[in-house]
Amino acid sequence: MKRFDPLKGTTLLDLSAPLGEGLPGTWPGHQPFAHRVWRDFPASSVYKTHFLVMDEHCGTHFDAPPHFIPPDGSGLPLAGPLGARGADQVDPARLCGPAAVVDLRDLSGRGEPGVSPWITADRLQAWEAEHGPFQAGDIVLLATGWSGHYRPGPAGHAYLQGPVAERSSPGWPAPDLGAIRLLAERGVTTVGTDTPSMGAAHDGAPVHQEALGRGMLFIEGLCGLAALPPVGAYFLFLPLKLVDGTGSPGRAVALLPETS
Repeated sequence: MKRFDPLKGTTLLDLSAPLGEGLPGTWPGHQPFAHRVWRDFPASSVYKTHFLVMDEHCGTHFDAPPHFIPPDGSGLPLAGPLGARGADQVDPARLCGPAAVVDLRDLSGRGEPGVSPWITADRLQAWEAEHGPFQAGDIVLLATGWSGHYRPGPAGHAYLQGPVAERSSPGWPAPDLGAIRLLAERGVTTVGTDTPSMGAAHDGAPVHQEALGRGMLFIEGLCGLAALPPVGAYFLFLPLKLVDGTGSPGRAVALLPETS
């Protein structure tokens, strides 16, 4: 039987954020990322291993519906059956598809301290006017350039700590409800961003409630989206299969046809 090589004739780009204790990948006030030695050689063992302690929404990760949608029977607002569909129940095929990359880098830095500038439906429609309508099965990627702030130490302050914890620096560009509804109308069910959250720095709940309540998925904390063309790449994100997870970290890549 002939071997199957899906990477033949393509270039693979890594779109994932590295994880480390000195990097700004954890939401302020959540469980800090920890990666420590459990066994080391030669003193205690013939092998070496570390243990991990981390939030489900650390670094490059996806949001499953239970992140903002309570389960049936909870008596809470917005409760429904989607609230019981954890990360382990999400079909990984929904996290893979043709990439539709919207360049929004001009919006970065335009927000007030602690406030995100909006990505509106008009911006998405302008992309459609040039590249054609978004289609069901597309993975729409919002390329804001914000991952340039994902750096170790004080240099990474503007990524998350400044906008959210201190309200001392601009928030990242974030889609408003109109933008999410437009994508839903087009049949798009998965949206990615190179910012810490799809929600605005100043009020992240409404967009999550709107999208996850429709069964949409978010992929957040991506890196290097500016390297992708508006169309022509194929995107893949594979999370951990966490039972009852509200989301999960994972590895994001894109495949680009090699040019001769």
